[in-house]
Amino acid sequence: MGLYDRNYISQRSQGSQAEYANEATQASLGVFIKQTYQLFAASLLAASSGAYIGIGFAPTIASWFFGLVILEFALLFGLYAAKKKAGLNLILLFGFTFVSGLTLAPLLTSILGLAGGASIVANAFMLTTVAFGGLSIFAMNTKRDFSAMGKMLFITLIVIVVAGLINIFLGSPILQLAIASIGAILFSAFILYDTQNIIRGAYETPIEGAIALYLDFLNLFVSLLQILGLFGKDE
Repeated sequence: MGLYDRNYISQRSQGSQAEYANEATQASLGVFIKQTYQLFAASLLAASSGAYIGIGFAPTIASWFFGLVILEFALLFGLYAAKKKAGLNLILLFGFTFVSGLTLAPLLTSILGLAGGASIVANAFMLTTVAFGGLSIFAMNTKRDFSAMGKMLFITLIVIVVAGLINIFLGSPILQLAIASIGAILFSAFILYDTQNIIRGAYETPIEGAIALYLDFLNLFVSLLQILGLFGKDE
């Protein structure tokens, strides 16, 4: 009877330790997710500031567009290299998102120049926000696993980038509409994929999760903006 009691107490103690460890893990993940979404929100603010400032200098930005794109990629690669360096990672994060807002200025200016352009921009942003929120909630609550989509999403992204580069020389509105439409679907799927990676702890740092969400949101917004803008031109 004494041996039985000791075994029971030992098993109960081990069970309690496992429960405490699980609770600690969940609490840590909760903090990670909170920090990720805080950085994501701050990134959107930095990008909005860049776009707002950039609209006033859109012709200049357009003339330096490819240089700014190169700077944007340099900041992004630097961000991933310094993701664990406190302070520097935040400077690079907000530097990257601010510059990405600047590079968005020529597109925004061209859309705002259309009849009802302000409505087009507002509608694109509203649709992006609603889609992002809805897809994020779905990804957090569904039992379906979207982690297997990574390779397929990456291949589709490469195809879209190549098609976009080709269309720079072709200038085809039909091809642009097709690219933007596929892009809207692609980055909606990326929201599902990246959200599940965040809530499952697939990222080492909140910086990585925040930049993934930011890129999903930004590219979905650009795709919807291009679609609505093309239809606005047709009108």
